[in-house]
Amino acid sequence: MKSAAIFLADGFEEIEALATVDILRRGGIPCTTIGVNGPVSTGSHGIPVTCDAVLEGPSLPGYDMIILPGGMPGAAHLRDDERVQTIIRTYDADPDKYVAAICAAPMALAAAGITKGRRVTSYPADEFKSYFGDADYVDDELVVVDGHLITSRGPATAFLFAYTLTDLLGGDSKPLMQSMLVNMAAAKIRTMDI
Repeated sequence: MKSAAIFLADGFEEIEALATVDILRRGGIPCTTIGVNGPVSTGSHGIPVTCDAVLEGPSLPGYDMIILPGGMPGAAHLRDDERVQTIIRTYDADPDKYVAAICAAPMALAAAGITKGRRVTSYPADEFKSYFGDADYVDDELVVVDGHLITSRGPATAFLFAYTLTDLLGGDSKPLMQSMLVNMAAAKIRTMDI
């Protein structure tokens, strides 16, 4: 069974992190929360989360995918942590591993030097888009898959991001979407005046 690890640094976006963990686990994909700053990470909206493990050094063996949630300053912590940067480069260099990031967190991928010439997306603010001058930045897709690099836009795309990761890791997102009432919610959203 393939597995994933998600980095939680103080200031992470709770929806992006916890929805992803939840959906992967519902899909039968083991997903370990890794505390970057210690055993408890506090999200950008003040929600503390006890992590499954703590990042000890610049390696993270035994997983098939690493996931970086957005949120500020959580994404900046991931960008600035040399251990995380080394792990990103190690996973990206292995064609059998995946690197995934959402919202502001793709800036950590750019800092690691792995986005040049690749299709990526992020939260659409200029502040974050500025990191991708040497990449093929995608404005019109919610989840972008470029080989084993996966990026997504923000909190509202967290479910789509997690379903994509579930499928890439050998799960099946279709029954998950049905049991989580995604189609019903999407139909209701289409009728709302937003």
